[in-house]
Amino acid sequence: MPQQPRSSYFEANLQLDIIPPPANQSPINVLVFFHGLGDTKHAFAQLAQQLKLPETVCICLQAPSPLPFDLGGFHWGDDITFDQSAETMDYDTGFEKSCRVIRREIIEKVLIEKCQYKARDILFFGFGQGGMAAIAATLNFKDVLGGVVSIGGPLPSSSLHTKGDERKNQTPVTVLGGASRSLITQSALTNLKRVFQVVEYVKWPREGDGMPRNREEMLPVMKFLAQRLRSRTGVPEDATEII
Repeated sequence: MPQQPRSSYFEANLQLDIIPPPANQSPINVLVFFHGLGDTKHAFAQLAQQLKLPETVCICLQAPSPLPFDLGGFHWGDDITFDQSAETMDYDTGFEKSCRVIRREIIEKVLIEKCQYKARDILFFGFGQGGMAAIAATLNFKDVLGGVVSIGGPLPSSSLHTKGDERKNQTPVTVLGGASRSLITQSALTNLKRVFQVVEYVKWPREGDGMPRNREEMLPVMKFLAQRLRSRTGVPEDATEII
């Protein structure tokens, strides 16, 4: 039986919040949250508490690099570039540094080696650039993860070149975005399906890729989590899982 991760298990330079499952349940799933560009680990803390996912511990990560010029907030990219035409920061600037930290310092050393979770027990949930980081990090694992939810976060361009063969990643992915002014374009979906075996796309009938605004928009996320999160409710403590 895996044990719940504690803040003390992680390196001191890693900033994260841990939200335990409700009612002192034993967590057999881990849902890792990746905030958007320019935000902090606190962005998803309230959502993680409101979800009250049974038998699931939530970990809200903070991106490793602060934004420049005292802008506040953090980013997942290897660099910062500005799109002068749109007067915005570029989301897709490489994720090698973030992926290395996520894979080794968080997933492998703590969740798998120390807490005894299996890769299948671990799911990612990202928004915007955080969704891109979650997708990139998934491709850094040889084992199949529980699943990925990406809101407005397409496949990073660098991840198109990570596969040297035609074998697709088996981790299920759900991507969500608006009907217009969305980063989840048809070409973005095509790229995702070139790399992942199972890709579900949810197009909201609205503009932009913001977070879900109501129950209807959140429902596909909850369905995906319900399908992918495991449960031992009603299973005897000494039962053996057969895979």
